This record gives sequence, C-alpha cells and structure tokens, in this order.
Amino acid sequence: MPGQAWGKSEKSSKGGFPGASPSHQSPSSLSFPEEPGQEPPSSFSQRPRRSLQLKGRSTLPAVTQTLAQTLILALAPPGPKVDSTAKDKMQPALPPGSSCPGPEWPEQERAERLARGAALKWASGIFYRPEQLARLSQYRRREVQRTCSLEARIKSVVQSYLEGVKTGVCQLAQALEALQGAREALGQTHGLFQVMAEAAQTLEPLREQFAQHRQLQALSQLLPRLRAVPAAVVHTQTLIDAHQFLEAYVSLRELEQLQEETWASLGGLELPVFEGLGPLAEALGQAVEMAVGAAGQLAREDPALLVAAVRVVEVEASRTTSLEQAPRDWRQRCLRALEKGLERVHFGTPLLPEPGALAGWLEALRVALPAELATAEALIAPCCPPHYKVVQLWAHTLHSGLRRCLQQFLEGPELGATDAFTLLHWALHVYPGPEMMGSLELGPEADVSQLEPLLTLENIEQLEATFVSKVQASVVQWLQKALDGEIAEWGREQEPDTDPSGFYYSPMPAIVLQILEENIRVTSLVSESLQRRVHGMALSELETFLRSFNDALIRFSRDHLRRDAMAPHYVSYLLAALNHQSALSSSVSVLQPDGVASGALTAVQAALDELQRRICRLVLEALLVELQPPFATLPSRRWLSSPEVLEDVCERTKRFCRNFCRVRNPTFQVLLAEAERTVVLQYLCALMQGRLVCRGADERNLAAERLQHDAAQLRDLFLHLGLEESVQCAPVLLTLRKLLNLRDPTMLGLEVASLRQQFPDVSEDHVSALLDLRGDVSQEQRLAALSSLQDGSQPSPLAGRRALFSLVPAPTPAPSNCIFSGICV
Repeated sequence: MPGQAWGKSEKSSKGGFPGASPSHQSPSSLSFPEEPGQEPPSSFSQRPRRSLQLKGRSTLPAVTQTLAQTLILALAPPGPKVDSTAKDKMQPALPPGSSCPGPEWPEQERAERLARGAALKWASGIFYRPEQLARLSQYRRREVQRTCSLEARIKSVVQSYLEGVKTGVCQLAQALEALQGAREALGQTHGLFQVMAEAAQTLEPLREQFAQHRQLQALSQLLPRLRAVPAAVVHTQTLIDAHQFLEAYVSLRELEQLQEETWASLGGLELPVFEGLGPLAEALGQAVEMAVGAAGQLAREDPALLVAAVRVVEVEASRTTSLEQAPRDWRQRCLRALEKGLERVHFGTPLLPEPGALAGWLEALRVALPAELATAEALIAPCCPPHYKVVQLWAHTLHSGLRRCLQQFLEGPELGATDAFTLLHWALHVYPGPEMMGSLELGPEADVSQLEPLLTLENIEQLEATFVSKVQASVVQWLQKALDGEIAEWGREQEPDTDPSGFYYSPMPAIVLQILEENIRVTSLVSESLQRRVHGMALSELETFLRSFNDALIRFSRDHLRRDAMAPHYVSYLLAALNHQSALSSSVSVLQPDGVASGALTAVQAALDELQRRICRLVLEALLVELQPPFATLPSRRWLSSPEVLEDVCERTKRFCRNFCRVRNPTFQVLLAEAERTVVLQYLCALMQGRLVCRGADERNLAAERLQHDAAQLRDLFLHLGLEESVQCAPVLLTLRKLLNLRDPTMLGLEVASLRQQFPDVSEDHVSALLDLRGDVSQEQRLAALSSLQDGSQPSPLAGRRALFSLVPAPTPAPSNCIFSGICV
C-alpha cells in the first residue's frame, strides 16, 4: 500500500511528540509540544498569532509559508493515480444553463478547504524555524499511523452497517412473502362469506316462521293463565275496595309478573288483556295513600289497616323494577299524604278563625297540637318503620302548617289590638313554652330545635305596629273621655269632691295612670321591644293629655273672667286641678318599667311643671281680681290714718285662700308662697304709682308706721294660713320703711345702697318713686341718692330670694319742673 511504502521510507527521529510512542498511538490522542515561539494544536482556532522575533535574525514569513506548503504536500500520503478519463467521469455533469463547473458535493470541497487551511496554519507554526525541519520524518510517520487507524475504523463501521442492511433486506423479503400469503387467504375467506350470506337470505322466511312458532308455543302454554287475567283484575279491585291492601298487592304483583313473563316470551309484544293493570296499580296506590293520610284516625280505630298500608308501601319501595316498567314512588306519595292530612285536620281553610275569634282558635291549638304529637309518638310511630321518623315528621309538619296558616292570616284584614297581642304572646311564649313544643314529655326524636321561628321578624314588627296603633287610638279616646268628664265637673253648683283627708279629689289622675300603666305592664308579657314601644306611646299621649288639660284650663279661666260662663266654684276647681297635677307628678314613676332610662320621663315632668305653673298663675290672676278694689286706694290719706284698707286686703286674701288647705303639700306651700308674693307685689305696685306725696315729717312717720304695721299684718295673715315666715316677702316693706323714716335726706344714699344690697333688681325708677313718696327730697339729693345705685359693683342675688322689684312696673318719670306729684286724697 502506498501508506506502507511511505512508512518504510520514514526515518525515526528523536524529536517526536512528547508522551506518544513511536508506533502505537491513536490519532485522537496525539498531542503537540509547546516550544518557545510555537503554539499548541489549539492554535487552529481563530486567535491572532503572535509574531516571532529571533535574536540576530530577521523574520521570514514568506519563506516560512512557502516551506510549510511544501511540507504539507510532502507529508500528504501518496494516492492512486487517476487518469484524465476517470477524472472526467468522476466530475458531475453540469446542468443546462450552467456557465461554470462545480463540485458534485459542495460541502466536501468546503471541508477540504478548511482542513487544508488548518493544516497550513499548523505547519507554518511548527516549521517556523529551520532547525525544526529535522522532525519532518517523525511527523510524517505519525500522520501515516493516524490515517491507517482512521481507515480501519471506517472500514469496521461500514462493514457493520452493511451487515445490518443485509439482515433487514432479508427480513423484508420474508415479510413480503407472508403478506402475500395472508392476502390470498383473506380473498378466499371473503368469497366464502359472500356465499354464506346468499344462503342466509334464503333461510330468512324459515327464521320468521320459527319465531312465530315459538310465540304460539309460549302463548299456548300461558293461555290458561291469560284467560284468568280479567277475573283476577276484578278480584284485585274488590280487595282494594275492601281495604285488603296486602292481598290486593299480592294479586297485583302476580298479574304484573305474568305480564312480564308474557312480554319476555312474546319478544316485547303487549297483549290487550293487560291494559287494566296500570289503572289497577294506580287505584291501589291512591287507596294506600288515603289510608296513610288518615294515619291519626286509623292509629286509634284500625291500626292493622295502617300497618298493612305501610307494609305495601315498603315492599313496593324495596322491589327492583324491570327496565320497561317505571318505578312507583309510593313512599314519597304517602309521606306527602301524611303532611297534607295533618294540615287538613288542623289548618284547613274552614278552620281559619274569624276576626275576633283568634284567641279561641289558638287555645284550641294549644290543646290539640300536643295531643297530636302524643298520638304520633304512642300510636303511629309503632306502625311505621324507624326511618319514617314519625314524631319528627309530625312536629315539623304541624309547625310548617301552622306557620303557613299564620302567614295567610296576617295577609288578610288588619287585626285588632286584642288579636295582635294574643297572637304575639301565643307565638313567642305559649307555643315554644313547656305546654307545647318545649314540653319535657316531647322526646329528642321530635327535633324541635331545628324548627324555624313561628313568626318572622317582619311579622313581629307588623303585629307590634298594629297593636301600638290600635292601643294608641283607644288610649286617646279614653283620655279624652276622662278629660271631658273632668271639664264637665267644673260648672257644677257644688264644690269638688274631697277624699277622707279633706283634700280635693277626682278619679281622673288615677284613671289616666291606670290606663297607661296597664298597657305598659301587659306588654311586658310579650317582649321588651313591644314594651318600649308602648311605653314611648304612653308618655307621648300623657304629654299630649297634659297640654290638652292646660288648654282646657285656659279656656275655663277666659270664659269665667269674661263672664261668658261664670263658674260658682272657679277657684276651688283650679285648686282641685292642682291636686290632679300633684297626683300625676307623684305617681308618674309607675309608668317607668325596669331597664328603661330615667330620662324618658323628662318631657312629661316638664309638661307637669308647666301645668302647675299655669294653674298657679290662673289662681293668682283670680286673687288679683279680688284684691283690685282695695289696692286702688293704696296709698292714700285714708291709708295713712286708718288700717281699714289693709284689713280689707287681708280679709279678701283670707277669704280667697281659705280653701288652699284642700291642696296637698308641697303644692300647698308653693301656692301660699305665690299668693303672699302676689299680695306684696301688688302693694309695691300701688306704692310706685305716685298716688301719695307726704307733706311733712309727720306724714312720713305715719307712712313708715303704716308700712311696719302692714308688714306685720301680712306676716301674721300668712302665718295663720300656714306659710312659713322664712319664705315670705313682706319684710321688704320694713326695708322701705327705713327709707321713709330717715330724717336726714342727705343720708338717703346709704339707705338706697342698703336697699340695693338686699334687692339687687331695684331700679332708679323704683327708688325715684319712693323718694317722691317722701316729698322732701331736692333735686341734688335725689341725684346723690340715685348715684349710689351706680357706685360699686352689681350685687349678686341672695341665695333663695327670688326677684321682686323687677316684676313691679316702673312708674312714669315726673316732669322736671315738678318736685311733688300725685293726688293727695
């Protein structure tokens, strides 16, 4: 071989590749040494190559490249020579239209160029220096060995592939022969099938005759039994009518089994003789359903019939039906019949109560429903399987029926107050209480804890609103009637009635409070929400009643003072009204239920206080009318010289106040204090009118003594009437006495300042009127006295002392050119 010849001509060199044996080393394991100025085989990559500089020598790149090409050609193994003819045959023919020849395999030519370029690069790096040419033979030997190894491996691989291809070709030939044999066999089989199909078509009439023969044979065998079917149907219907459910069900099942057997034997052919079985089964189902629907009655009268009906239902439920027969759901029908029967017995339309008869109907249910549950537990449950849960079914059915019935009842006409209250109390307390659903005798199987509330929140809201509105209308009527009765008493010829203690008395306050208190108290039996509603309504109506009472008193007083309707005992009935107010004020707390804030009565207390003030004002107005004649002559010369004027005042006051003792405390003390204050105010008003001007010191002394005497007389009068001295206003006259009794007018400023300290509400006009009464005060002295009112800070009102002078009208100032004014009588 050329490679061998090439190998023989090589000479061994000591240079070689380090780590490689001269003879046995695979080409893939070859490695190249790294010498100074030389790159390893990895220099085949595209990294830039460093230029090499030799000491004392110039670089010869062109020479080295030429030498490397020569070495490559020398290292290439010689191949067989190819003549030009063979070479032309090897070249592929050019396609038409091509202008230049090209290789048959472009990839091969590209690979060859890359290999040559890599070899040239490697060789130019290895043989860059001349002394490296000594290793040329060694390099050539190594390349020959690698080429031989590659050729051997390629031959081995190609031989292996050729053997596999040969084996595959043999197997494909064998498979082709097998497929051709199977194809021929399938063709023969297809022909046989065609022959058999033609033969089967000739046998089709025979097959039909055979099927008809089989049906006739089966029919002939079943004919005796089929003839008895109509009689059996009639017999079964008779058993159903006689309530013999078990026998009727057995007979029905025998007929149905015969029907199934006939249907199967005749290939699904239905005979007309069995047309009555469907209605017959439906009749038995309805009869059983009716019997179960009357379970309560049957459990008492004929439990055997109930047990028979339930057994029929359970046997039918456990039976496996055929595909062609629809299942009969008798169990569900019977359970629905139980529910409907219970609702019909207790909540049927004819049994719904009429308006006003609700209480009796609920009472009947209170007795009937527990009895029904006891019957279900004692009599009906033993007649039914445990999974029926009879007691639970009874409890839930009765509850749902009652709930639906109440919903219908509430959708009807609006209930009255009594019916609304009765229904609320019964639904919230009686029904869930120990007498009914909360009974200890009701076992856990009833499962009443899962029941919905009998009334929804909307129902409760509706009933409470209805009750409150109806009760409010009734309360308004009763209160108005009580007020009208009281007003009618005011025009009587006799005084108001008195109680055993001698106080004026009227049943009106007790009636009013009783009406309101009973309505509030009775609602506590239902719920807190209803009680709060009624409580708020009661307070609102009481407040309205007090305002109406106040308005009635105003009309009563106006008519009396105008002489339109004179009341013989006007003041007495006003005093009686004060007792009514006192009774209401002291007893209004009974309207306050437990758990309600005390501030709820604030508006009512304010209305009661306003009523008390109004009555006292009317009484005092009557007192003023009574005292107007004597006070018209005070002060006067007659007043200075005689006590008759004030005695007349005291007599009239005593006579007017003689019935004050029939007013209960503390109103009595309040009224007396107001009367005494009114008398004193009228006294002060008379003094301020300027009717009298003292002519000298003697008259001033008389006026001072008269003031002292009048103060003592008024004090004794009201002490006798029962008013404590500490709350009297008459001592103000003693203070005014000091102002009149002062001998030195220049000291008036001190007395005025003292008066200002005791009565901070005194004004300059009041002081000026008093100075006019003295009759000896010059203009300079008046100004000095009045200036003392402006000196110093405003004094604070004394504790416990009410305003006095501020209620006295200020007199009209006198003309500046007049020192003394007034009429001296």
